[in-house]
Amino acid sequence: MEENNAAKMSVEKDIFEEDEAQLPQDLEIDVVQEVLKTGTDLRQYSKQIEKELKEVENKSIQDYIKESQNIASLHKQITACDNILEKMESMLMSFQSDLGSISSEILYLQRKSVAMSQQLSNRQAIRAPLSQFIEDMTVSEALIAGIMDCPVTEKEFLTQLQTLNHKINFVKEQSFKEAKSCHDVKDILERLKVKAMSKIRTYLLEQIYKFRKPMTNYQVPQNNMLKYKFFFEFVLANERNVAEEICGEYIDTMSKIYYSYFKSYSSRLTKLQFEEGATKDDLMGVEDTAGRGLFHKTPLKHRGTVFSIGTRGEVLSSQLEAPIIVPHTASKTRYHYEALFRSEQYALVDNACREYLFLTEFFKVRGSQAMEIFNQVMGKTLGHLLKNVQSFVDDCYDTIALFLCLHLVMRYQLMCHKRAVPALDKYWDNLTSAIWPRFEYVFQLNIQSIKECDPMKFNREMGPHYITRRYAEFSAAMIGVGEGFPCEGATQLLAELREAVQCFLLRMAAIFPHRTQQLVFLINNYDLILGVLMERTRDNSKEAESFREQLNARSSEYVEEILSPHFGGIIQLVKESETSMEKGQSEDSKRYEGKALTLVQSFTNTWKRALEEINREVLRSFPSLVLGAALVQRAMTQLVQYYHRLHKILPPNARAQLTNIHHIMVEIKKYKTNY
Repeated sequence: MEENNAAKMSVEKDIFEEDEAQLPQDLEIDVVQEVLKTGTDLRQYSKQIEKELKEVENKSIQDYIKESQNIASLHKQITACDNILEKMESMLMSFQSDLGSISSEILYLQRKSVAMSQQLSNRQAIRAPLSQFIEDMTVSEALIAGIMDCPVTEKEFLTQLQTLNHKINFVKEQSFKEAKSCHDVKDILERLKVKAMSKIRTYLLEQIYKFRKPMTNYQVPQNNMLKYKFFFEFVLANERNVAEEICGEYIDTMSKIYYSYFKSYSSRLTKLQFEEGATKDDLMGVEDTAGRGLFHKTPLKHRGTVFSIGTRGEVLSSQLEAPIIVPHTASKTRYHYEALFRSEQYALVDNACREYLFLTEFFKVRGSQAMEIFNQVMGKTLGHLLKNVQSFVDDCYDTIALFLCLHLVMRYQLMCHKRAVPALDKYWDNLTSAIWPRFEYVFQLNIQSIKECDPMKFNREMGPHYITRRYAEFSAAMIGVGEGFPCEGATQLLAELREAVQCFLLRMAAIFPHRTQQLVFLINNYDLILGVLMERTRDNSKEAESFREQLNARSSEYVEEILSPHFGGIIQLVKESETSMEKGQSEDSKRYEGKALTLVQSFTNTWKRALEEINREVLRSFPSLVLGAALVQRAMTQLVQYYHRLHKILPPNARAQLTNIHHIMVEIKKYKTNY
């Protein structure tokens, strides 16, 4: 019995463990625990559950039986759907197969379209070059007729010549590429080239020969040649021997024409120069009567222009680009050398610039080649002109003429550069090298002539010296000419001349016995120089500044000298008293009281008469009324200043005896002039 119970409990335990393992987690938590807690019999509980399941199963079977017809109908429907879907699957598979074949056809068409597009692009790309190639290679009837029959001066010939030149170059280019079509047109192009070359050569040589006719304006055939400058370009590109022949013929012809023209022009210009020119006796420091013997030629009528420029400077301004002198229309007029030099050089500038530009444009040359051809055309002419200038320079003593020529060279060289013509640069340098040494030499002769002047051989006249006037005119001319184009060498020479003149004036002043006379002489000469410089040049030149300082210093000294005889005691008293006060020796001022009273009394009695005498003396000493009046006013002003200083140092009892300053000022105003 106990064994059965133990076996029973063991079975229940196994069943429980097995059921416990199979139960879900949630039932294990809810149901199983509840059963265990209540102590329910598991076998009874299992039977109950089994019974319930059986009942549910029976009910389900009953439900299936009730719905059997519907289920059978549904089964039929599903079977029909399967058949339909099977047919659709078959249709779709067939459609998919058709689509696959269509895709292949589309891909084939696409590839064929790309190939056709590429073929079209290739044909379009080759069409234009091929058409141009055929056009460039073909020799038309119009081309043959234009070259063979048309005169060279007609526009049709020039047009066809350009076409022929293009075809010749094209065929030559294609020959290097071994194009077989070149053989078809090469011979005919060669014959056309020979014919065109013959006609062009004849025409250009005819134009060149026209230069050789007397009285020919060679600019006309030159302009005609420029209209057909392509002719020479064609010849140069295709037959260099013919081009060299034409160029050589032109150079030979024009070289002779220019040389003949300028040789004749220079010769006729020389006849228009003043017969009398400056000589070695026309130096600044040479006396007017020096070297004039019994058989000496008459004095130079225009000798004033040796040192003064007058209107000669117009060659650098209004006449610089004026029309050249025509000798046969000006046969009765005489000119200074620089005017003739200007006309000749301006004619050269005009012709040379035009010739250089013609050579570069017609013969297609640049740089050294252009210079070489230009020198072949103009070289002989330039040499002749340089020789003529050198001939004049060797015997020239006219410093102003030489200086004007130098500046003409600088201005014409600048003019050539503005016209983009460098061909004459060497010629201008040669002219400068010929003129400058002579200019410097003659300038030094003038300086030396002043240094060697003996003051004792001149009259003792306190007015402006004639050497001073020459210097003033000459330096004003040099400064005026050089204002636009400063020259360091000329500036240095002017500085040496200025120093020599200042030393000469000091040596001349030393021949006068009295200091007042010396100052009058110096002031008169300084004023003359400064007046001329201020009138004709800018007022800030070194020469003007130097002589302005000298004039101011000598004028101050002269004022002291002319005041001294009349007011010397007062001037000395003022200076001594001011010196004592500066040194702090105020007790010494008592020593001057008696002297001061005497001077004040004397001043009161004589000041009006003294002013009259000063005015008379100054105006008598200076020919220039403006200078004399200025010195009078300067002396009066200086006197008033001393009078004020005297008033400050006088003791009170002496001040009461002084003349009222207003009376003195009223009297001074009487001597004030309007000039």
